[in-house]
Amino acid sequence: MPLMDIADLEAFLAREFPQVDGDFVIERVADHEVTVRLKVDERHLRPGGTVSGPNMFALADVSIYLAVLAMIGPKALAVTTSCAIDFMRKPGPGADLICEAKLLKLGRQLAVGEAHLYSEGMAAPVARASLTYSIPPKG
Repeated sequence: MPLMDIADLEAFLAREFPQVDGDFVIERVADHEVTVRLKVDERHLRPGGTVSGPNMFALADVSIYLAVLAMIGPKALAVTTSCAIDFMRKPGPGADLICEAKLLKLGRQLAVGEAHLYSEGMAAPVARASLTYSIPPKG
């Protein structure tokens, strides 16, 4: 069962990462899973009006990070060690992105997760990412 709920994770993000405050909305926390929304603003868009690749990466990365923290507690020094992302289709113009993230493995030192990103209003994913996180030692 998760050690941190939506309120805990939101407070953690606001405290530790004020630079992204207001960008992400945590919509769901479950056992080894989270759903996170990127509230798309003009600064997230690339020419043509769709969300840029770096912002899609950020959503996938923060979503897996939050899934890890939900399960292990507030460990700010958990870090991404690997990421592969496939951009599969163009997001809807100016639409919010929703990430469904799931941890596939949660060990003592590493966590492996997969993130599927959807453009609001579209059924098919716009991107898929696989990420590995290093978990700091206890103590």
